Amino acid sequence: MPSPPSSFATISRNRTVFSRKWTNKEYAIAFTSFSFTLILFSLTRRPNLQEPSRISSSNHLVPLTLLSNATQRGALCLDGSAPGYHFQKGFGSGYQNWLLHIEGGGWCESVASCYQRKMTALGSSKHMETEVPFSGILSSDPSQNPYFFNWNKVRIRYCDGASFAGHQESEIKDGNGLFFRGQIIWEAIMDELLSIGMSKAKQALLSGCSAGGLATLIHCDDFRKYFSKDINVKCLADAGFFLDEEDAIRNRTMRSFYHDVVQLQIQNILVPHGSDPHGYWKSCRLNIPNCNADQFDVLHGFRKSLLKRLNEFQQRKEIGMFINSCFIHCQTAMGETWHSHNSPKINDKTIAETVADWYFDRKVLKLIDCPYPCNPTCRNMDFTRK
Repeated sequence: MPSPPSSFATISRNRTVFSRKWTNKEYAIAFTSFSFTLILFSLTRRPNLQEPSRISSSNHLVPLTLLSNATQRGALCLDGSAPGYHFQKGFGSGYQNWLLHIEGGGWCESVASCYQRKMTALGSSKHMETEVPFSGILSSDPSQNPYFFNWNKVRIRYCDGASFAGHQESEIKDGNGLFFRGQIIWEAIMDELLSIGMSKAKQALLSGCSAGGLATLIHCDDFRKYFSKDINVKCLADAGFFLDEEDAIRNRTMRSFYHDVVQLQIQNILVPHGSDPHGYWKSCRLNIPNCNADQFDVLHGFRKSLLKRLNEFQQRKEIGMFINSCFIHCQTAMGETWHSHNSPKINDKTIAETVADWYFDRKVLKLIDCPYPCNPTCRNMDFTRK
């Protein structure tokens, strides 16, 4: 039997969702926002890494591949089109190692919002870019991604609107043209990747951001089952840990939202627009230095609540954490925040360095930042800029 999951967490300013038990069909999802979270589940031992490498700094565009047997499998995006992924072949010492990254993009919680979504790249491969650059944890530049640059890398496109957890039996049988096939998409893409070489993996890492981070948590145990028990398999959820918290004016907006998502087919937002009709939080929400003292008290309250909920993870020796105070969402997929000379750091370590220590079993760190604005290395998003 494979060993039970271990974890690693990272957080900046964007708290989000957690579940009580990750099973295939049942998710009790709760929600908040304010801190970026990154959690990894390690599942086995470290293999030997003795193999010559070839250095490549190319970050060329990676083409979209549509799932080859989508129609036969019933693996369909919201609009009925074939789901897709971008694949970059590994080389050198990484030629048998696999890194999968599930993109984020929120959720649709109603028939109306799913209709809207199916007209975009988050609901239809007809609207997806045919080529995308790989950066951050997917980069092939060893200076930007020194630990995983030469691995086989896959960016899984997100087009079901429910973190790859939708089920066909939830579809409304009135010919409305919406397909809730997230679980089937996940299984079909895994089978295709196994057929093109992932079945021979010596190391594997499943990662994802935001809704993709939640998908990583949901499917981590299943991902482990695709590999023999003697190889190193771990999961990294970036901004995918969501808490059940009231928003800034004590509404349960996100609880209601997630209830609707689950009811339908299975913006991590601190201040939903409906909860701030007079715009008191608008400036703060768009650029954190604009927040006043009272607003910072609320933000720091969210931080304390998050750390309290993470306490059980801190007690487990196999779980690592990187929890920073940066006001930014999804830090693994950007070179500027993943690993660069000016990336966010805790104890002089970047996210990439901390993840590598954890993944390769060098050291399991639980790095927790002090409250904003104490960390001068933070890169904070300014959403007021056009």
